[in-house]
Amino acid sequence: MAADQKYIILAVDDERSNLVVLNKILSREFDVLTAKSGGEALTRVADDRPDLILLDIIMPDMSGFDVLAKLKSSQETRNIPVIIITGLSGEEDEERGFLLGAVDYITKPFKNAIVLARVRTHIQIVHQIRTIERLGLIDPLTDIANRRSFDDRMEIEWRRSIRENKPISFLMMDVDKFKNYNDTYGHPQGDTLLKTVAGIFASAARRPTDMAARLGGEEFGVLLPDTDLESALVIAETIRSNVESRRVPTVDGKTVTSATISIGVVTATPKDGDLAKDFLTKADQNLYTAKNTGRNRVFSGDS
Repeated sequence: MAADQKYIILAVDDERSNLVVLNKILSREFDVLTAKSGGEALTRVADDRPDLILLDIIMPDMSGFDVLAKLKSSQETRNIPVIIITGLSGEEDEERGFLLGAVDYITKPFKNAIVLARVRTHIQIVHQIRTIERLGLIDPLTDIANRRSFDDRMEIEWRRSIRENKPISFLMMDVDKFKNYNDTYGHPQGDTLLKTVAGIFASAARRPTDMAARLGGEEFGVLLPDTDLESALVIAETIRSNVESRRVPTVDGKTVTSATISIGVVTATPKDGDLAKDFLTKADQNLYTAKNTGRNRVFSGDS
């Protein structure tokens, strides 16, 4: 990250002592803002546009879950990463936070090293996203990340999965019989189809840490950090179904076209020494199996 750039962290907690601790942990590296209620947090976000939010769950005026839902429902704030902070220990609370779009979960009492490491990780991702925007690492046809951008993010998320012992999933996708589609309707219409399916893939990448990318030609991928196989299969099947049901009119409006995709799914909880390239190779193999056992299907090898 740029040496002269200080990112803004908003810490939200109704207990002043917790805000003091978080400020002490983070203020050497980041500009730390604080809020003691959900309402104050939403005002702060609107006024100061923080780069990352640390959000307490239990607050008197509105819960952290309600604040998170409001943030994710707004186009202007939905991409700000939110880390849940709470003394709750139930798995259902953690799951609810992730389903609402949180990127991480930190429990109280705070452990300085863990708080700082996780904040650094997500700020690094914010920095990378902005670098992508600045350097133009976006596929010009589909307006989603290109292969170079994907490779950089894959490396970051792979290392994080090893460090935090968390699962990571990847969907490798290919448009079925795309050459036939191009030959039938022409390359401009083929480009329209690719842009259409890319929009479906991007919509599936709901969290700021998720990434949809065009890997080359008619091949795409969706990276899903901190996602187990069961959840990845649900997302993959939703994508497959949405593509199958989408209708793409030709430019002259005389014909309505459609297409299907095949998806190879892979999930791992990597350890030191495991290689991301082997993980991606397995996804490619699963995609190959999906295409050679009927197409228009999802295959993981473990489902």
